[in-house]
Amino acid sequence: MSAKDIFHNIVKVALEKDGWKITHDPLFFKLSEQIRIKIDLGAQKLISAEKDEQKIAVEVKSFIGVSAISEFHTAVGQFLNYRVALEQKDSERVLYLAISQDIYQEFFIDSFIQSVLERYEIKLFVFHVQKQEIVLWKN
Repeated sequence: MSAKDIFHNIVKVALEKDGWKITHDPLFFKLSEQIRIKIDLGAQKLISAEKDEQKIAVEVKSFIGVSAISEFHTAVGQFLNYRVALEQKDSERVLYLAISQDIYQEFFIDSFIQSVLERYEIKLFVFHVQKQEIVLWKN
């Protein structure tokens, strides 16, 4: 079993504070005999004005390794694969990459990183580690 990211529980609390109900921890899919994936969290939220539920999947990344760009390459590849898996198995769910406010401000605001996020339509949410709160949804 793969280890949870160091920010996993912080993101879980932040989602709950924002009104999300955690439905899966992790969100598991068997795509074939050889391929199984685990996305960190599945959550849903009732949107009262529409009387409808919004469903998301969240992959948490800490970016605490030696090379932020190397971790970014891995995160982007994982995100794209997970999005294809969701299209096949749970198409109502929208995938988000959860990152800390610190890494967002230090690395993700770079113009190259922003262009990659735009090109591949990577949705982010940014959380404050100490407050355990979501500070930005970026679609």
